[in-house]
Amino acid sequence: MLSMAATVLLLRDGDDGFEVFMVKRPAESAGFANALVFPGGRLDDADANIDALAELCRRPDGISDDDMAHRVCGIRETFEEACVLLARPRGSDSLIGGDHAIQIVERYRKRLHSGEIGLADIAAAEDLEFASDLLIPFAHWVTPEGRPRRFDTRFYLAPAPADQVAAHDDIELVQSTWTSPARVIAEADAGLWTVVFVTRANLLKLGEAESIPDAFDRARRSRVVMISPQVERVEGGSIFRIPADAGYAITERFEPTSFRS
Repeated sequence: MLSMAATVLLLRDGDDGFEVFMVKRPAESAGFANALVFPGGRLDDADANIDALAELCRRPDGISDDDMAHRVCGIRETFEEACVLLARPRGSDSLIGGDHAIQIVERYRKRLHSGEIGLADIAAAEDLEFASDLLIPFAHWVTPEGRPRRFDTRFYLAPAPADQVAAHDDIELVQSTWTSPARVIAEADAGLWTVVFVTRANLLKLGEAESIPDAFDRARRSRVVMISPQVERVEGGSIFRIPADAGYAITERFEPTSFRS
């Protein structure tokens, strides 16, 4: 079964260039065990209820209901997994501040995570509208055929709110870090992190940008194509391949069997 999903690459300026927020999956995770990934997850029914969310989101002109549902999913997952809420006080052009975000986390995050409430309930209670207009489509990957759990995942870039503090949830995640694309790849190559093929490919793509504005500009100008890697089983693991014209610097990589995905 193919599940719809969304993930968000939160970006901020760091001391040596821009950084992206990443989270680590636990060892017992059914997918990407022990891997460093971007916040994200499966689309739920409430995310796709566009009629109910229409007045609660800033919707860019011309985007489809499907794209909108994935943006809502990305916002929800970023709040659940990273404590960052991409939302504005209704009628404002500024994202909510850090103190307000902390209050919302304390009031609603566990209830949202458990399914007791939805994003619409938070928006109504706090008089918010979600900043779906800030999410920029970046990539679209589908889990290879033959895997027990398959996802059709949209990747989005988004600016991290300046005074909100990102932190992993200690429920589905065990660690988090702000890092540059180049640094996390170097640390993965040194054995400090597990970074699977899809994450590595998108880190390399992100790392081609010189700044956050450049990353957003490149994403806006690029055509997002759906990619589903071909997998060849070999001794000790698998070789993942994607088309050379997919727009990625990496097109092939061996991953050991220990990389559960």
